[in-house]
Amino acid sequence: MFVAMNRFQIVSGKESQFEAVWNNRKSNLQDVPGFKSFNLLRGSSNDDYTLYATHVIWESEESFKDWTTSEHFRKSHARAGGTQELYLGPPHFEGFSSVLDK
Repeated sequence: MFVAMNRFQIVSGKESQFEAVWNNRKSNLQDVPGFKSFNLLRGSSNDDYTLYATHVIWESEESFKDWTTSEHFRKSHARAGGTQELYLGPPHFEGFSSVLDK
C-alpha cells in the first residue's frame, strides 16, 4: 500500500471556495489501476490559514507513479488549482509506503 498526501494552507475565510473546487472537480481516479480511495481532510486553523490534506490510498507506489505520468493525471490537474488567491503557497507532497499492515 502507498499513501499519497498533499497538504494545502488555505487562506482564512476561503475554505468554502477551496472545498467547492474539490467538490466540483471531475475525477477519473476510480478508473485508474491501483487506486483505492480518496479523502479531502480539513485540519487545524489559525488567523492566517486552514490546513487541508488530500489522502489517497494506492495499491502500490508503482501504481501511484504510473498515474502521475498518465493522461488521467494531466486531465485531472489541468485546472486543479482553482484560483491562486486561495493558497498561501504551493501544496506540500508527502508519500508513505506501508511498513506494517494488520
